[in-house]
Amino acid sequence: MDAPLPITLLTGFLGSGKTTVLNHLVRTLPRTAILMNEFGEVALDHQLLQKMDGPLALLSGGCVCCTISGSLSPTLKNLWMARQKGDIPAFERVIIETTGIADPAPVLDNLLHDNWVRARFRLDGVVTTVDALFSMGQLDEHFEAIKQVAVADRLLLTKTDLAPAATVAALRERLAALNPAADIVTVTHGELDPAAIQNLGLWNAETRSLEVARWLKPQRYQPARAGTLGGKPQTALHDSRIQAFSVVLDAPLDRYGLQSALSMLTSFRAENLLRFKAIVNLQNEDLPVVLHGVQHVLYPEVKLDAWPDDDDRSRFVFIVRDLDPAFVAKLLADFSGAAHKRPAGAAP
Repeated sequence: MDAPLPITLLTGFLGSGKTTVLNHLVRTLPRTAILMNEFGEVALDHQLLQKMDGPLALLSGGCVCCTISGSLSPTLKNLWMARQKGDIPAFERVIIETTGIADPAPVLDNLLHDNWVRARFRLDGVVTTVDALFSMGQLDEHFEAIKQVAVADRLLLTKTDLAPAATVAALRERLAALNPAADIVTVTHGELDPAAIQNLGLWNAETRSLEVARWLKPQRYQPARAGTLGGKPQTALHDSRIQAFSVVLDAPLDRYGLQSALSMLTSFRAENLLRFKAIVNLQNEDLPVVLHGVQHVLYPEVKLDAWPDDDDRSRFVFIVRDLDPAFVAKLLADFSGAAHKRPAGAAP
């Protein structure tokens, strides 16, 4: 079987510029399949449409577009089968566009828990458009907007040419606090380098390697013991309930204890667990394991061939809502057997 095809999840609040970005990507990313809920919700440039056949549209540049019928899995399966039969262009990647108020978690759940889909597609990253003109108010009023920012691997900042410079600067600072690991790319009139939305996950298709340091970015997070984010109070109501922090555990972890701790978080505090990533050192195993999840969705673990650096401690980064960082750190340490430091003289 061919290598799984990369999927980009494109999300963003109402009016944040997804349509404009999508029209540009269709022009600059040939051989791409675009999935959306309804054609009417996203005004794809009519000049790109070559023909319509029920829920399917063929686009210029060898792209194909279709509406999501029911759940996501059947749509992906139908697309794959049509691709294999030669009924549609042999697309090489997929972009899934969500509605403006959509929660990304159910889409991620669908991608990760359907074994047939997971064998043929892989999540390459979550990209969120953010409106520089109106997002400050949207982040204050709509928690969906906060969640879309929190789960993103890359943030596309739109309409900066229309917003005051001070507003843009304040928004950048706020986004960096809400999601420290997500790089921010300025997008003008929807135009961006397609590379800005590719290779955002752990796996880099261009280098055919796993890039843990680029993906995890633990240095951007405040340690859990630091208390409130950045050591200063947040001014917005929603932001004050969001914490982005890191947890580092020195001793190797008990696999089943760690699974129990993460199971407790994803089962009983899923709404509070917006996103986490980790590289962990497990007892009786020489090589590290990468873990990550969104709310109740736990990604399949990835075993690495080697440690990415000389630091073999377990490193976690979290973005949570209404969840005490100290509680999370203690839960992980207590359940995984890492409550005590390594003996004196042990390797760092």
